[in-house]
Amino acid sequence: MLERSARTISTLLALLLLAVALPAAAAAEGGEGIFPYPVHQKTLDNGLVVTVIPFDSPGIVAYYSVVRAGSRQEVEAGHSGFAHFFEHIMFRGTERYPAQAYNDALKQMGADSNAFTTDDWTNYYVVGPSAELEQIMDLESDRFIHLKYSENEFRTEALAVLGEYNKNASSPFFSMYERLRELAYDKHTYEHTTMGFLADIKAMPDYYDYSLQFFDRFYRPENVKLLVVGDVKPEQVFSLAAKYYKDWKPGFTGVEIAAEPPQAEKRTDMIEWPQPTRPHLMMGWHVPAFDDSAPQIAALDLLSQLLFSDNAPLYQDLVVERQLVEFIQGSAEFHRDPYLFMVATRARTPEALPEVKKTLMAAFEELKTKPVDPERLERIKDHLRYQFALGLDSAPSVAVTVAEFLNLTGDPQSINRLYEQYLKVTPEDIQKVAQKVFVDTNETAIELAYTPPEEMEAEGAEMSQEGE
Repeated sequence: MLERSARTISTLLALLLLAVALPAAAAAEGGEGIFPYPVHQKTLDNGLVVTVIPFDSPGIVAYYSVVRAGSRQEVEAGHSGFAHFFEHIMFRGTERYPAQAYNDALKQMGADSNAFTTDDWTNYYVVGPSAELEQIMDLESDRFIHLKYSENEFRTEALAVLGEYNKNASSPFFSMYERLRELAYDKHTYEHTTMGFLADIKAMPDYYDYSLQFFDRFYRPENVKLLVVGDVKPEQVFSLAAKYYKDWKPGFTGVEIAAEPPQAEKRTDMIEWPQPTRPHLMMGWHVPAFDDSAPQIAALDLLSQLLFSDNAPLYQDLVVERQLVEFIQGSAEFHRDPYLFMVATRARTPEALPEVKKTLMAAFEELKTKPVDPERLERIKDHLRYQFALGLDSAPSVAVTVAEFLNLTGDPQSINRLYEQYLKVTPEDIQKVAQKVFVDTNETAIELAYTPPEEMEAEGAEMSQEGE
């Protein structure tokens, strides 16, 4: 995903390199836009959109298959977690290339293959030698068209997913994140994390037939974006794609995802943690979906820098000067539907937590009532642009950046439109979005504190007696 955390540009060399890169960007895009490389696209007869970005990475290509299906699409009750499950099962192979043959082929060419799943999309990627582009395309097209796995293989991977969930659940922040989303959403599928509900994951091994339906529904050419970045020629990629993906039949049908109604009241919960830990706090406020045609999303991104970058007054106060917390961070990830601006922190002592919340809410209140310093806002805009340009330093980094926008809108030019919005954001825009988002009725908050096991057992016994 795009990295939006504040980083200090510490060398003059980095700034000089940037000064060289930005004119190149203007030339590539006809004098407009921050994205510095030409983008070539072609739609195949079956609906597969192929995007090619030539990049100066001698001998290297990044090959990304963007599936616009994540946990967002898991609308059937009892079947959350299947988008993430396919991140696993897609490596089980086909009749032509069983798992071992697939891995051996990649190893022989010196390529790396992996995948990740998010709320909105699943991404599969290979980074390898551009001289082996045809072999890579043969391997990847084959598993997207002819994936095959037995019921026993399905059960094995479903149990592996359960093991991954249990590992994640050992983290206090994962448990808080899971509970925050469950509490903040009533209708939308963002209610569950990408991993899915635990009960659904436990039941997953019995749903082999459903998994076949999921693959048949979402793994269709119209719902996938093929992205190739690196030492390649566009016409070569288009020709190979037409050859290797021609047998992939269209047939994607979307699902109806329930809209989340406005939150009407503040929601809170407390998690009692059985292992010794410092107090944690996680908070969320509903924010709009990604939109590259309006300033709200850009304003929220800038707002997160104003409050939570390492040199921000709030961060300096809580982390550096008074040392009330070990860290504090906050942002709103880009999502296809309205999501959450989330803040997470860990206090050093239980007594510090009330003061941390008070200070945080005072900072939000100041944003609502007092316009930010225009000069500071412009410095942050410059920083984000520099950070973006300097981050495009390899074929994979370019690919993962563009892939996110292929998921969000299907259009790589969304990058340029978004950064145009950053330039337009005013102190008044920051003030307006803060006034709309950071209100009590829109807030969901989760606290986590250590409770010794014996106390938890005693509380459970007491509640049981009261129930009787």
